[in-house]
Amino acid sequence: QVQLQESGGGLVQPGGSLTLSCAAPEVNFAVYVVFWYRQAPGKEREWVSTVTKSDDHKYSDSVKGRFIVGRDNAANTVFMRMNNLKPEDTAVYYCNARGIYNDNVYWGQGTQVTVSS
Repeated sequence: QVQLQESGGGLVQPGGSLTLSCAAPEVNFAVYVVFWYRQAPGKEREWVSTVTKSDDHKYSDSVKGRFIVGRDNAANTVFMRMNNLKPEDTAVYYCNARGIYNDNVYWGQGTQVTVSS
């Protein structure tokens, strides 16, 4: 069972930045659409961002203008740069890859992001 590996979470003060990465040696991210989701305590998992095969980006309204998602095809990873973090961004962040040419769907185990002073 393939599991994506998220990294880069941690504790940061409001206004700070973090960069999350999503990787999996078994997955060629170039042929997957990759999504980032997050789940805060007591809340449902919510969609955050999408990066398509052609590197088009989409963002939820809550993070638009602050988060940047992208691909590093040379490293076969997907990243999400999170700027101007707010306490309401505190959540476990998950990456999710969906095959373009197959039905493969993979999730990671999540990485905790805590924004607090």
